[in-house]
Amino acid sequence: MNRNLWLMAAAQGLFLTNNVLFVAVNGLVGLSLAPYSWMATLPILGYVVGGAISTGLVAASQSRWGRKVSFQIGLAVAFFSALLATYAVLNKNFWLLVVATVVAGYYNANGQLYRFAATELAKPEYRERAVSMVLAGGIVGGVIGPNLAKWTQHMGDAPFAGAYAALAVIALIAMGVISMVSFPPVPPKVPGADGGRPLSAIMRQPVFIVSTAAAALGYGVMNILMAASPIAMQVCGHPFRDAALVLEWHVIGMFAPGFFTGHLIKRFGVIRILSAGVLLNLLAIAIALSGIEVMNFLISMFIVGVGWNFLFTAGTALSLKAYRPEEKDKAQGAINFCVFSVMMVTSFSSGALVATQGWTLLNYISLIPVALTGIAVLWYVWQDRPLQAG
Repeated sequence: MNRNLWLMAAAQGLFLTNNVLFVAVNGLVGLSLAPYSWMATLPILGYVVGGAISTGLVAASQSRWGRKVSFQIGLAVAFFSALLATYAVLNKNFWLLVVATVVAGYYNANGQLYRFAATELAKPEYRERAVSMVLAGGIVGGVIGPNLAKWTQHMGDAPFAGAYAALAVIALIAMGVISMVSFPPVPPKVPGADGGRPLSAIMRQPVFIVSTAAAALGYGVMNILMAASPIAMQVCGHPFRDAALVLEWHVIGMFAPGFFTGHLIKRFGVIRILSAGVLLNLLAIAIALSGIEVMNFLISMFIVGVGWNFLFTAGTALSLKAYRPEEKDKAQGAINFCVFSVMMVTSFSSGALVATQGWTLLNYISLIPVALTGIAVLWYVWQDRPLQAG
């Protein structure tokens, strides 16, 4: 870990503070303002949709201006969108809140590239550990995000208006952190230079398909359960402080393993860590289905977080084999677009299902992305076997 990686880990922590607070309060604010209960998670969906439609813009800005300028633009958008969300909540304007979260999605798309930037700040032999350690910075968000939501719940004239306002301050702090990072210089653009293979050729590779599936589907199962858990806990009669505690431990589960996941990948290989992530998700769903006490929610969501970490970190490490340096911007943009696409489906279905069908059916449905991830890993092993034999 060098100075730049520590700063990126701090930026990741601030980014996750934004994400976790959004998850903690968007569904509840949406439930209180939405015309119909099934629309409760539309503000969460808006954040994901904004990220999906911004991936191309972010990739273009990264290619043209480099990491630092692009990341600062994302943080400026985060600052503006937080103020817009505050105004929307104070005026009880549900649709303006959705618009604010869509705008905030641009920051989401930027922040998803922090882990790739980490690989450029470390020696090649330490890239997996760099990804893992920077992701571990998200544990800061796991502690600050839920507690910030809890502390600011009753600040202002409307519930959680203070929480959104606090995110504007978080964005300003993150700007200062990113300004201190020394990124590699942007390579000069040479007219007629080879930009690498077409994106379609990159995306057809088994290594790209499986690494992206692991990251996207791992995010999907985590997102469908995390987005619904505050609403489910409220329906079950648990106070918000318990939901905040569950989210805190969930995000700790997501990012605390970052301190050693890179070492595990080096020791046991990417495939075994991906497989462990699938098994952990199955265990988490089993615990969630066994009861509706606070500890069922807490333990289940903690294990889901660890499973996500294994899948997302190992998937990111595997994806580094799918593209060349000159192809990184378009390849990383495509990976993140796939992640956001899965998150869009799960964010919307999460709210609709938990509001209309209940927490139990939601957990059974979450077995679908878990099964698909397992199938993808087995398929990659089967595809890679002839190469290993050769």
